[in-house]
Amino acid sequence: MSGHLGAHVSAAGGIPAAPPRAGAIQATAMQIFTKQANRWAERECDDCERDDFRAALARTGVQVTIAHDSYLINLASPDEALRRKSIESFVSELKRCEALELTYLVSHPGNYMDDRESGIARNADSITESLARVPGRTVLCLETTAGSGTSLGASFEELASIIARVSEPQRSRIGVCVDSCHAYSAGYDLVNAYDDVWARFDDALGWSRLRTMHLNDSKTPFASRRDRHALIGFGSLGEDPFRRIMTDPRLAAVAKVIETPKLDNDMITDSCMLRLLRGFAEG
Repeated sequence: MSGHLGAHVSAAGGIPAAPPRAGAIQATAMQIFTKQANRWAERECDDCERDDFRAALARTGVQVTIAHDSYLINLASPDEALRRKSIESFVSELKRCEALELTYLVSHPGNYMDDRESGIARNADSITESLARVPGRTVLCLETTAGSGTSLGASFEELASIIARVSEPQRSRIGVCVDSCHAYSAGYDLVNAYDDVWARFDDALGWSRLRTMHLNDSKTPFASRRDRHALIGFGSLGEDPFRRIMTDPRLAAVAKVIETPKLDNDMITDSCMLRLLRGFAEG
């Protein structure tokens, strides 16, 4: 019932080193950074790296591969120099995803800084240009945000507005990633109004847009507008929403990865979290 499940895993030592880490925690989905997420420096994936990555992946049970783009990218920036730099970085990310044959690329919508509607338009224009420059099969998943500051994407309707402004055929390559911590912090009450939240998602975006989820508890209270991840069951959401997510037939085909704190040992902590989630699915 639960579909593919995994974690964000380290690519330290090179991209081909990531699949064995996912395999060690019995993941069937995994998320990675294809470069250092807090630096502008770009890199290309050559055929050798791709082949080594695919070979390592084939030795695991991972079926869904996800990249998360750089935290520095702001495709909605009113500063044209920063927006252009962001587009070039995003294009490089898409090229790496295509080279590695990744399933999804998760990206936070940008910060509008000046005017929200103008920011939505700039974000959509940047996405349209980038996808047109890098044709391929990797699906871009816009991630729900917690709504702090001038960030876009805290509401399902805002994500729908960005997607609607992207022209075809690029629009068909866009999905959505719902982060449980971000959604709860943005005011979607997954604890007390679980079905209402998903009804609102369906109304705004439609189930077909939901391609992946980030399963994270929240260190901050409901509607805090803050992005602070907690271990599953140790935050303000508690276990119940995750139990419902893992047994919801509407979410069965949606790949789910955790981005929870790693504590002292990545593998042990992630294994415990995934075992807990699998337990929910098995009842």
